[in-house]
Amino acid sequence: MTLGHRLAQLDNTNRATGNGARRPRPRGPVDELRDRAKDSLLKDISKKMGGPERSPEQLRRLVTSELNRLIDESNGLLTEEERERVATMVIDDVLGYGPIEPLLADPEVSEVMVNGTDSIYVERNGMIELTRIRFRTEDHLKQIIVRIAAAMGRRIDESSPMVDARLADGSRVNAVIPPLAVDGPVLTIRKFAAETLTADELVRKGSLSAPAMNLLAVCVRGRLNIMVSGGTGTGKTTFLNVLSGFIPASDRVVTIEDAVELQLRQRHVIRLECRPANIEGRGEVGTRDLVRNSLRMRPDRIIIGECRGAEALDMLQAMNTGHEGSLGTLHANSPEDALARLETMVLMTGVELPARAIREQIASALDLIVQLERLRNGARVVTSITEVVGLSDGELVLSDLFLRRFEEGPDLVSVLEPLDVQPQFTPKLAKHGEVLDTEQRSPRTGQ
Repeated sequence: MTLGHRLAQLDNTNRATGNGARRPRPRGPVDELRDRAKDSLLKDISKKMGGPERSPEQLRRLVTSELNRLIDESNGLLTEEERERVATMVIDDVLGYGPIEPLLADPEVSEVMVNGTDSIYVERNGMIELTRIRFRTEDHLKQIIVRIAAAMGRRIDESSPMVDARLADGSRVNAVIPPLAVDGPVLTIRKFAAETLTADELVRKGSLSAPAMNLLAVCVRGRLNIMVSGGTGTGKTTFLNVLSGFIPASDRVVTIEDAVELQLRQRHVIRLECRPANIEGRGEVGTRDLVRNSLRMRPDRIIIGECRGAEALDMLQAMNTGHEGSLGTLHANSPEDALARLETMVLMTGVELPARAIREQIASALDLIVQLERLRNGARVVTSITEVVGLSDGELVLSDLFLRRFEEGPDLVSVLEPLDVQPQFTPKLAKHGEVLDTEQRSPRTGQ
């Protein structure tokens, strides 16, 4: 067990009352020494931490030395375990993320949501739960937020009370402070997955069936344009990363993301990331700017981490002008909603196009929509794989190839079943040497 996990256990001394409320933890000698050690270190931090950059171990020794001096002054009332605990608390407060440091170190935690000083939630294995960890004061929480923003070269204060960026390890951070956050500072951290899931693991977890994954594999190799749709936290980026694994190594791929999350295994990959405006409000580079620029980079495929605005038109035009096999994600609750959102996003460009012209662009560009959903038990699953067939009487026509069927009962038992439907995209696959076995829904490479 790591020191961070021991700290989490030691610091969870709040106990629930009979009605479910939590009583404030009484301050003891550990809290007092922690505050004194931190204040003493910060008062003369330039002197104690100056000179060449120190390693984490050197910083730990520095804090421990200061702590030992304070303990000696207090007649050595703490045990060795308590000394170690205080040293870790001080290091986390001065150099790290304070009391949420052990949560960020926990591999089972995928998201940390700080709703206030004593309301900290985590997502663990797809389920959200309340922790007993807390910040001492609102100022304590705000100090951590300011430090996170400063480390990313950003500023957060009353004149700029929001920040949205990523940590050095790729984790996405969003923070809001008063006056926008009425009840105090709010911090949300979506952790970056150190290890990406594979197609086999998704099948083993029940996110989709082997035949469905086989269908998607041949569609990616056959250069169909695919959008992954779903709500917040449904695993769209993870699934997009899995799909990208089927792209041949010979293809030149350009990825465009608001914050880098994709981890492609191919070598011929160019990663582009949006840039927010600086503190003067200048220098912003958005997704649409990067999509337009990527067209001059001779990509075989373009992958857009999330399509959310006017870049939708540029993406559709790219799919229609020689960049087949492109991938992307968008927020929508169903394939029908996904098409409606795409239409709305095209209108956000300000270009006055009739609805029929926009739908023709969508029908011509898009081949498949993979719909994801997070179930009430936390499982993230594919609920449908839908073909965009074309236009009929000015309306977009969809055809489900796979659909998830839920069995009746208290348990969420479901299966992703193939439907007896003949896909219309088989001629496109044939152009790239791919043949789909429509009876078994399992692909084989054409000769």
